[in-house]
Order: sequence, then C-alpha cells, then structure tokens
Amino acid sequence: MLFPILSIIAGLIILVWSADRFVIGAAATAKNSGMSPMLIGLTIVSFGTSAPEILVSIMASINGSGSLAVGNALGSNIANIGLVLGITAIIAPLPVKSAVLRKEMPLLLCITLLAGAVLYNLNITLFDGILLLASLAICLVMFAKFQKNSDPADHISDEAEEIPEMSTGRALFWLILGLSLLVASSRMLVWGAVEIATYMGVSELVIGLTIVAIGTSLPELAASVASALKNHHDIALGNIVGSNIFNIAAVMAIPGLVSPITLDAIAFNRDYMVMLGLTVLLLVFCLLQRPAKINRVEGGLLTAAYAGYMFVLYTMST
Repeated sequence: MLFPILSIIAGLIILVWSADRFVIGAAATAKNSGMSPMLIGLTIVSFGTSAPEILVSIMASINGSGSLAVGNALGSNIANIGLVLGITAIIAPLPVKSAVLRKEMPLLLCITLLAGAVLYNLNITLFDGILLLASLAICLVMFAKFQKNSDPADHISDEAEEIPEMSTGRALFWLILGLSLLVASSRMLVWGAVEIATYMGVSELVIGLTIVAIGTSLPELAASVASALKNHHDIALGNIVGSNIFNIAAVMAIPGLVSPITLDAIAFNRDYMVMLGLTVLLLVFCLLQRPAKINRVEGGLLTAAYAGYMFVLYTMST
C-alpha cells in the first residue's frame, strides 16, 4: 500500500511541475517561430491548464482503466467549480466579466449538455470521441472570435505575453523534458490509483472522481487563490471555464478514441448530474447580481456542495 501512495504523491508533484515546463517550452518555441500571442494563448496556454488531466486520461485508457479517465474528467470539473471557485470566492468575491457571462459561460453549458448526451447511453465510443473533439475545435474557433473582439489586455493574450524570453534550443529542451516527464508521471499516478482502488475495493471511477481529480485540480486552485490574493480576480473564473471546456471536450474524448468503454449507470445518474447542477448553479450565481459577481456566501455554498458530494461518494463506497 505504501508504494502506490508514494507513486500517487510523486506522480502528482512531477505532473504539475512538468506541465508547467512543457507549456513554457512549447509556448516559447511557438513565440520564437512567430506565432501570435493570441494564438499561443488559445492553444498552448489553454491546453496547458488541462495537460495533467489529458495525460492521465491517455495513460488510464491505454491501461484499460477508461472509467478512471472519465472519473478524472467529471471529478476535475466538479472540483474546479465546487472547490477551486468556491474557496477563491470565499477569499475574495469574484467579479464576472460581461464577456465571460455572455459568451464563455453559455458555451460551457452547451458543452456540458453535450457530455450528457454522450454519457446517457453509458457508452463512450469512437464516434463519441470524435464528436467531442469536433466540439473542442468549434470552441477554439469561437474563442478566437471572442478574443479578436475583446479587450487587447484580455487575460489569455496577457498570459501568453508573459512567456519568458529564451533561445529556441532551450525552449525545445523544456518542451521535450516536460512532455517526457508528463508521460512518466501520469503513468505513476495511474498505476498508484489503480492499485489503491484494488486494495480498498472501490471502483476506478471513484478514485478518478476523488484522488486523481483533486490532485490534477490543485494547480488551478493554487493559481486561482494566488490571483485572488493579487486582486486579479477576473482571471480565476475565465481559467476555470476554459479548463472545464477542455476537460469535457478533450479529456472525456480520449477513452472513446483509445479504447471505447461502457460505464456504470451511476456515472451519469450521480456524477454527471452533480457536474451539470454545479455548472447551472454557477451560471445562476453570476446572473443574480449586477454587476455580475460570485460573493463569499455563494462561494461558501459551492464549497459546501462539493463537501456534500465528497461525503456521498464516501458513504456509497464504504
């Protein structure tokens, strides 16, 4: 039992660090090749926030643990809203940009409903995987249009502008090292998670929803809390909305593309419904006030909802 626990801890630490190195290396390489900050922000930086989930999903699917991959996608989205945004809003109320409310939030809701249509028959097939990836392509095109019509100081381009200057050789070094460690650490994490699931007699879905999902959401939690403490409140919600869209359209697509799976009914009836409910609740909170914001009470409610969900998972697994 000790080795699987150590494997998960080490895997998560290396996963987070290598994802950061990979994004810096890939973004610097793209920047040196002449790619615009907007395009870098929409592709590499956005992908980077979901890189841990994507790599874990790939490794889990290759190892025949597709339920863990789906649990990771659903659990990460639930954690992003209930845990990350909840705690961040408790620290400091989150103002909601009108562009996020009018454009990105409805897009997240549409993608979430599409995930429900995919999961409804409890199968994720090759067609489903292609459909989800196609929806990701549509989202990227729409994000590009949103970005073109938005404030030039928008956070996506802003983050891309902060890419450190480095030579192409050094950038390629970080890109290759980061990607290699992403693959290795995700394998460590998946192995440890499967071993613990077997030892404890719980499903891989539950392990994906809890240990793996919380672990891969820690970078978003750290970044969002840091943004709130620096009074960069608007960055947190935009990053979470983008990350949740990537988790559904990319992470959930992977099992269908690699090894189509059949899920337990509870994945739809319980876990998907919680994800949908939190997404709708977030949208309602954003619409309740003018100007739109998520206040401390609403942050507390989101966190309480997440804690309640964790309690339900615990009681149903014991």
